[in-house]
Amino acid sequence: MIFLKTDDEIEVLRENNLIVAKALAEVAKLIAPGVSTLDLDKRAEEYIRDNGAVPSFLNYNGFPNSICASINEQVVHGIPSAKTILKDGDVISIDCGAYKNGFHSDSAYTFCVGDVKEEVRLLLQTTKESLYLGIEQAVEGKRIGDIGFAVQQHCEKNGFSVVREMVGHGVGRHLHEEPEVPNYGRRSNGLKLKSGMVIAVEPMVNLGSRDILIERDGWTCRTVDRKPSAHFEHTIAIRKGKADILSSFDYIEQVLGH
Repeated sequence: MIFLKTDDEIEVLRENNLIVAKALAEVAKLIAPGVSTLDLDKRAEEYIRDNGAVPSFLNYNGFPNSICASINEQVVHGIPSAKTILKDGDVISIDCGAYKNGFHSDSAYTFCVGDVKEEVRLLLQTTKESLYLGIEQAVEGKRIGDIGFAVQQHCEKNGFSVVREMVGHGVGRHLHEEPEVPNYGRRSNGLKLKSGMVIAVEPMVNLGSRDILIERDGWTCRTVDRKPSAHFEHTIAIRKGKADILSSFDYIEQVLGH
């Protein structure tokens, strides 16, 4: 079942997504060679709780932490650890959610650690561009396939591959709601978008093959060929004419100096 949100509920979702946006900015301040992913996790949880929310991911289906921290060939759902130390040249996707006043939020950003290879920087840039191209299609009257088509076309045109098994989703009183939002598809295909739907659009894009596997920990998803992957995510509300982006990268990019 797809739950349409009222304007008041969308404002609650916006508030929660801005908590996540600022939590990700706090994490961005720490990202550097020598830092553990558990340090990043602790800072995100601290910020979320200080702002009256609780981490959406913590204990979700047994997930042990407050953020997903996925390095290099890890696509999504990397588990933070004191033993996992960032190195110069890494890229790391941080995925984060917060729950407050009955609603969840969800956003992700992939960061460079120190001096990253140009081809990997291009992967990150293209993935982020594809996110916004997908969001341009996320308006009332369009279809789910229009979002996926826009993402897929841009990424494949630039020589990258789109993960098929992991998809975006509805967001609301539950962290993952219907509908699923694939990052591939055909124009004018799939569910028709209605004003009041709230969805997470989240391209997961690989430098090499699109094939993935799940590690033995039952969570960490990585590329089969161990080439890097990138992940960017916004939570948005469907509207007439133009999507309403409820999350934000502005705070992160102020920290990064973009």
